[in-house]
Amino acid sequence: MIKQNQKLVNNAMVLIDALVIIISFLFTWYIRIHSGILEVEGGVRPFKDYLIPVLIMIPIYLIIYNARRLYNTERVVFLSKEIVNIIISNILGILVFTGLFFFTKQIDYSRSVLIIFLVVCTIFTTLERVFIRVLMRRIRKSGYNTKYTVFVGFSDGTKKFNKLIRDNKHWGYNVLGIFEDFEVDYKDVEYLGELSELDNYLSENRDVDEIIITLEMKDYDKLKKIIATCEKLGVRAQIIPSYYKYLPAKPYVEEIGGVPLINMRYIPLDNILNKAIKRAIDIIGSSIALIIFSPIMLIVAILVKTTSKGPLVFKQERVGLNRKPFVMYKFRSMREQDPEEEKQDWTVKNDPRKTKIGTFIRKTSIDELPQFFNVLKGDMSLIGPRPERPFYVEKFKDEIPKYMVKHQVRPGITGWAQVNGWRGDTSIEKRIECDIYYIENWSLTLDIKIVFLTVFKGFINTNAY
Repeated sequence: MIKQNQKLVNNAMVLIDALVIIISFLFTWYIRIHSGILEVEGGVRPFKDYLIPVLIMIPIYLIIYNARRLYNTERVVFLSKEIVNIIISNILGILVFTGLFFFTKQIDYSRSVLIIFLVVCTIFTTLERVFIRVLMRRIRKSGYNTKYTVFVGFSDGTKKFNKLIRDNKHWGYNVLGIFEDFEVDYKDVEYLGELSELDNYLSENRDVDEIIITLEMKDYDKLKKIIATCEKLGVRAQIIPSYYKYLPAKPYVEEIGGVPLINMRYIPLDNILNKAIKRAIDIIGSSIALIIFSPIMLIVAILVKTTSKGPLVFKQERVGLNRKPFVMYKFRSMREQDPEEEKQDWTVKNDPRKTKIGTFIRKTSIDELPQFFNVLKGDMSLIGPRPERPFYVEKFKDEIPKYMVKHQVRPGITGWAQVNGWRGDTSIEKRIECDIYYIENWSLTLDIKIVFLTVFKGFINTNAY
């Protein structure tokens, strides 16, 4: 049933997108020619001379939208990811549009129309998708456009995914029950029978859209028969492996000689282009930041020097990319102390070692400003996991699972953990969870989001002592 419903939804989205493209052009034409916002110089080509190329481009735009997965059937897609795909698709569309004009020598097509159309079409398509997303969520919550599924096997994966389904009604899943070779005592989902009864059940219940295999690893010898049953009856099968806890958020699968290999840690910043883009942004961003914050840094420098004895900048060894040590810079916020004492002691509330201005610059993160020089040097990035001292790295690597994964990217001045409140004297485990999420899900969009969150709520640190 869901296949027919999803097909109708996708067809409707294609038609709506085509209509939005036409409306975007009409609005563009109004802004450019009739609104009076822009001055119209010389003669204006007939309306049809502008409209016909747009109509010809509609199928090309729809093909690009499809290539950017704007018509996929996934029910769990982040809005930010969809918006990025819309922006990229419309930029590609305009590039193709411009290329066609070049090759057909239609050089008198207004460039301002193209630019306005790009902006308007992107905004209108985004609003359309937001509306559709909200509408579909309400429809699914009401019990329509439902995906009927059954679990095959009972494990921790069954419980976890079933809880996610129950907590996210807008996904539109309806779990009919569980098949397992022993009677499952699980109040949230009905027990339907043994695995051998799956074939008859699927044959008699054609409304089942998919099965989710959640077998324990010891039962994997039964997979072949279960998958064969699904393929025979045309039912989609998905697997939640019993070792899912050990897999990254986005497993990277490569094929060698026909054998699939699962890479246990896919890191987008391993890609040379992604790495180059992030480094370029780091250099440009840190240079701009140093110029903007130079007056504040000058005032703080004067205050630090006049209120306490010791060096202006505090230098401390931290562990960075590929576990290599580097010297990190901060404005000094504490009195001078024995290096061995400083190396092993956390800062605590009402710490007597702090200077008069130390509490303020630590609370407001102003003491971190010299780290923009670390970014320029290449020791750090603007955004990434916060670096730690060698003593604590050695301590935590044995105590905290996956702690050392954070060293596979450059450390940052701010990061996903910090904007989510995990800074200062807070849970190291939660901090590492956020760091790993960032490492596995890096994108320019996520970096931009972290920058905005840092600006609006990340500077004042209530956990900074």
